[in-house]
Amino acid sequence: MNITCAARTDVGLIRTGNEDNYTMVPDRGLFVVADGMGGHAAGEVASEMAVRGIARDLTAARGATLDETVGRVTAAIRSANAAIFERTLVEHDKRGMGTTATVLILYGNRYLIGHVGDSRAYLLRENVFHQLTKDHSYVQEQVDAGYLTPEQARTHPYSNVITRCVGASGDVVPDIFSGTCRANDVFLLASDGLTGMVEDDALAAILKLQGSPEKWVDRMVSEANRRGGLDNITAIVVRVDELDALAGDPVTTQDVPVAQRD
Repeated sequence: MNITCAARTDVGLIRTGNEDNYTMVPDRGLFVVADGMGGHAAGEVASEMAVRGIARDLTAARGATLDETVGRVTAAIRSANAAIFERTLVEHDKRGMGTTATVLILYGNRYLIGHVGDSRAYLLRENVFHQLTKDHSYVQEQVDAGYLTPEQARTHPYSNVITRCVGASGDVVPDIFSGTCRANDVFLLASDGLTGMVEDDALAAILKLQGSPEKWVDRMVSEANRRGGLDNITAIVVRVDELDALAGDPVTTQDVPVAQRD
């Protein structure tokens, strides 16, 4: 698989510090976005711990089966969770810190996503923009229950309240999604500082422009700041340029059973 990728993080126009972190390891097909939370810069610590820990634990998935890759991604997120939670127990100023974590791993002709929190993964395929992940948030639960519309959820006063994060408790179970890649697929990983400011149709329009992932991430960050830049903004864009073998799997993703709590 040949890919082109780019990433950018920006403090935004309101915050004084950046609690987002990301990593790209293209030769391993590994990409992670994390959005931290917690006072006294603890959010920045949590997101950095998550990104570094996940990157350390996830070795190349080349040749691995789907079940093996699910296990590796799940274990890496749970290990990061344990490390962050342990630190909250021993350092008073880190109590209450946590982070989102959205992980994309590309292997063979497949992709797999591990997800906790309200950062998001999207796929642009054949000019159709798919949100692959579902937010772990209060407003998403209200949308699922039929109490809020998606439009109401965007402007709800509790729109930033998440219901699952990495590091808040002794264990966490990520959502896992997988599917088959196709040539010209474009993946977007983003913190809510981007998705909360720029609607999905506007994100899709940027990805449909002529250009490169580097130009697209710059345009997204600029657009989020133009609309107010109320939070830290992070985006990773990965374009699949060529596959060794094309597959005809359907566009829709499928949930994969996640590891059970010990």
